[in-house]
Amino acid sequence: MVESIRALVRKTFEKLSEEVKYGGILFTSGIQFCGVFSYKEYVTVEFGSGAKITGPLGFLKGSGKGRRHIKLRSVAQIKEKNLAVYLSLALRAAEQED
Repeated sequence: MVESIRALVRKTFEKLSEEVKYGGILFTSGIQFCGVFSYKEYVTVEFGSGAKITGPLGFLKGSGKGRRHIKLRSVAQIKEKNLAVYLSLALRAAEQED
């Protein structure tokens, strides 16, 4: 599942770098905007500026000051939960913080 997410991120952003940190993979496209973290039963895609993401999709979870995440339990949920849309929104939200 992590490799499928990485492939989607690479496909979505022309300018991209990855860094292994905090037990996951962090993605940067001019600014760090998300990370993917693998657990035994699921994978989360974390958005450091996720609280600034608004929209009708409703898949973001979390109630902290800034961070939000999407929990994925299968490769099919990458598409079902519109991860590609959230990736672009996450980059825009991170750029607003800068």
